[in-house]
Amino acid sequence: MLTTVAILVDGLVYASWLFIVAIGLTLIYGVMKILNVAHGSLYALGAYSAAWIIGIYFQSDLPPYGSFAVLILSAVVIGLIASLVIERGVLRLMYGRDEIVIVLATFAIFLILEDFVKLVWGVDPYFAYQPYGLLGRVRLFGLGFAIYDLALIGVAAVIGLLVWWGLNRTRIGKLLLAVIYDREISVAMGINVNLLFAGTFAVGAVLGALGGALTAPAISVSPGIGVEVIVLAFAVVVIGGLGSVPGVLIGALIVGICRAAAVHLLPEVELFIIYAVMSLVLALRPQGLFGRAAVRKI
Repeated sequence: MLTTVAILVDGLVYASWLFIVAIGLTLIYGVMKILNVAHGSLYALGAYSAAWIIGIYFQSDLPPYGSFAVLILSAVVIGLIASLVIERGVLRLMYGRDEIVIVLATFAIFLILEDFVKLVWGVDPYFAYQPYGLLGRVRLFGLGFAIYDLALIGVAAVIGLLVWWGLNRTRIGKLLLAVIYDREISVAMGINVNLLFAGTFAVGAVLGALGGALTAPAISVSPGIGVEVIVLAFAVVVIGGLGSVPGVLIGALIVGICRAAAVHLLPEVELFIIYAVMSLVLALRPQGLFGRAAVRKI
């Protein structure tokens, strides 16, 4: 019983973190049809900026609980700045080109940002543990869990609901859905697709940075964290189906629970289990669980 509870809680926490990061990636692909490899660097920028500003915040003798607002604000600011530079400065010039060319461009941006992070923040790890310990711990069925980790589940739920509401209950969301289903007809009907692209990329970048900022208090923020994240985010998106928001949720839950089960029951296959699940899903359904079969133009 205790092992089951531990697997479920740990799996939900891990899935929540993956969902926050991967939903930004799938939004960008769903609207813009861009596999944004640089998303991992956006995560790293969010983590580093949050860890750096939290260190300054707690040295200034300010109210401790204000650090949570600082975490979110730092992610929003760095995400908006990065999206402006990447989308307006590079990707805007490549719309209409082959998807492989754009993927290579985002990979080049990823490499540049990885070195930019080292240039700005150095190679030594950053620790922003203070917000993680502020909320304390709670016991569930005799097991202790950090309240910060459990709160991450609530944050992911709120983000998921906001994205669903934005896509299905707002005018801009319906315009985005129109672009997702048929970009050419959307342009013909007068929709400003380039403006929607810029807005979508900004939202995706902020979500990627937010994932990093919220994770920073629980980890050692060090060079290379973006590499691991982008691989895991791609795995979640591929399992759920490229461009599918419900698919990201299901994919994150599958990956989170399977990884937690492996950690508790068979630790030696932890690194393998995620890719085994992805391979199995792709073997049975190549477009992912919620992905739509793409129509090819000949």
